[in-house]
Amino acid sequence: MGGVPESHTGWTFLTNHARVLAAIADDPNVRIRDIAAHCRLTERAVQKIIGDLEQDGYLSHTREGRTNTYRIEPGKVLRHPAEAGLPVASLLSLLVEDEDRRKHVDGPLGDGGPAADEAPAQPTSASRAPRLR
Repeated sequence: MGGVPESHTGWTFLTNHARVLAAIADDPNVRIRDIAAHCRLTERAVQKIIGDLEQDGYLSHTREGRTNTYRIEPGKVLRHPAEAGLPVASLLSLLVEDEDRRKHVDGPLGDGGPAADEAPAQPTSASRAPRLR
């Protein structure tokens, strides 16, 4: 078994719960070990997060042999009052789409940024202040 993943200092935009849920959305049969490596968490932390998500009804799983198959409840709304009414599916569609883009489009330095032949998007008044609702 590997050691503890490299930690990250400072703040981030996404919670570990969102990262774990996005990893499961990307592959419903993903192993806890792989989620932990992808999210840079310990396997124990991932188990606790999955437990939290299951307890609050965002996630369920079925056991098939030695494999867990997870099912996300896409209509379940996000918990924070600022996102009242926003279903988890809306958040996940952004995160999984971005993950897919990062896997398939490498920038000139292999950093997942825009490809060398793509011009960066110019911000418009509508894109300067994205709205989640």
